[in-house]
Amino acid sequence: MSSTRTRKKTSVGQVSFVGAGPGDEGLLTLRAVERLAEASTVVVDQTDRERLVATRCPEDVEIVDAGFGEDGQPMTRAARAKIVVRAAKKGGRVVRLMDGDPATFTGLAEEIAACRKEGIGFEIVPGVSAATAVPAYAGIPLTPAGTSSVHVVHPHGVTVDWALHADAQSSVVVLGGVDEIVDAAAGLLRAGRAGSTPVAVTSKGTTTEQRTVSCTLAEVAKAVPAARLERPVTAVVGAAAGLREVGAWFETKPLFGWRVLVPRTKQQAGSMVSRLTEHGATAEVVPTISVEPPRTPHQIEKAVKGLVTGRYEWIGFTSVNAVRAIREKFEEFGLDARAFAGLKVAAVGGVTAEALREWGIEPDLVPSGETEQSAQGLLDIWPPFDEVLDPIDRVFLPRADIATDTLVAGLQAGGWEVDDVTAYRTVRAAPPAADVREAIKTGQFDAVVFTSSSTVRNLVGIAGKPHPTTIVACIGPATAKTAEEHGLRVDVLAPEPNTEALVQALAEYGTGVRLSAVEAGEPVLRPSQRKGAARRTAK
Repeated sequence: MSSTRTRKKTSVGQVSFVGAGPGDEGLLTLRAVERLAEASTVVVDQTDRERLVATRCPEDVEIVDAGFGEDGQPMTRAARAKIVVRAAKKGGRVVRLMDGDPATFTGLAEEIAACRKEGIGFEIVPGVSAATAVPAYAGIPLTPAGTSSVHVVHPHGVTVDWALHADAQSSVVVLGGVDEIVDAAAGLLRAGRAGSTPVAVTSKGTTTEQRTVSCTLAEVAKAVPAARLERPVTAVVGAAAGLREVGAWFETKPLFGWRVLVPRTKQQAGSMVSRLTEHGATAEVVPTISVEPPRTPHQIEKAVKGLVTGRYEWIGFTSVNAVRAIREKFEEFGLDARAFAGLKVAAVGGVTAEALREWGIEPDLVPSGETEQSAQGLLDIWPPFDEVLDPIDRVFLPRADIATDTLVAGLQAGGWEVDDVTAYRTVRAAPPAADVREAIKTGQFDAVVFTSSSTVRNLVGIAGKPHPTTIVACIGPATAKTAEEHGLRVDVLAPEPNTEALVQALAEYGTGVRLSAVEAGEPVLRPSQRKGAARRTAK
């Protein structure tokens, strides 16, 4: 587990029945996030909730599986209730994580009754129900003009009187699996619902694996099984389903369903991952470098002390890692951002500048435009030393051990004395897991985004070349040149050297792929779904 948040003390035996929504973690309520952060025990019955628990709960949380018994069979509601009670008697905050909304089609009634019987306090944290969220993500408004009612049916294990749901003015939402959807369609037809009634069937709704099949009620028996949809499945029957073609928005995102490789450290990849997710992609971060402290701390410690005593006129940060290294050294010495008072601060690129602002420091000098991300860009706008205007002629540059000499040489040419200090070391990261290496080589990733030449060299070094079908996107010409030198064909080049422009350029490429397929009357395929491509090389 990755969370390090401090857990609040709660009363012994408190149970929170928390709705986890239908799949998209962005649909968690604020209260659900709070309760997960406080949990000492989480009781789950869905294995695909592991990532949610890993990212939202404390590191030492106990996870209790209430999905299947030792015999491999699904647990009964009564058995799950006993597990919840047993966990609560150990004390602490117990979160019973339930799909969708706890109050709809779950074992909530049995579990709260068991808690009440044992004198265990509980609360119910509502969640977003699949009955409304999945149709919304499929672009289906459930109550268009002329709709008199919405019927939600979960036919698993019960006999349904479909005549109660055959009104032509109603929208019927059916939750279950493919067989249950087919049986529901047959029941509605027998009850008199017209065979021409529109139907939309969605699997794995609200996730980037979402798929929707549109047909008529009479066509369900053939069309839905043929689509091989995976559970969970949600069907909408009625005039509302016919609006999907107009309302579809989630599955038509530029990078919907794309699996994108991000070769950066997790600390650096956050904003890029968020932007890729906004465009419908699933981003997977594979660190290609490891950032480590200098082998001997004497030089950096001396420079930090000199900063405090007024040795420098300027300090220049060329990366987020440099900001982090100095901040950690400040904390070690009991210093804070006030020590920068009277010091001029320069930063390469908006990301580095933002890292400084988060520390409470507003940089005085930040390059913009095409040279925003380069040391040369910073050098171009750095004023030369002026004996009259500058009381001190020295600059402090905390950098990586492998940094180039461009900035140092340029500053010295401008009359500055430069303390070029190793603030951190960059070493090649360990190879990723075997399944990730296999995915890279066999084309299971749809795209890879390179943000520097070193990410290209290091990824190829630790994991091998991306497969020919994988779209290669580069942040700038230098990175693209390195990719081509390693035998890769660059498909996407950012118009500006920053991660936001890089992701936007990849999204525009994805839009082009989708439009071309639609105009040709062909299915929209992700790059990883294209078969038989020969390995591409740079021309």
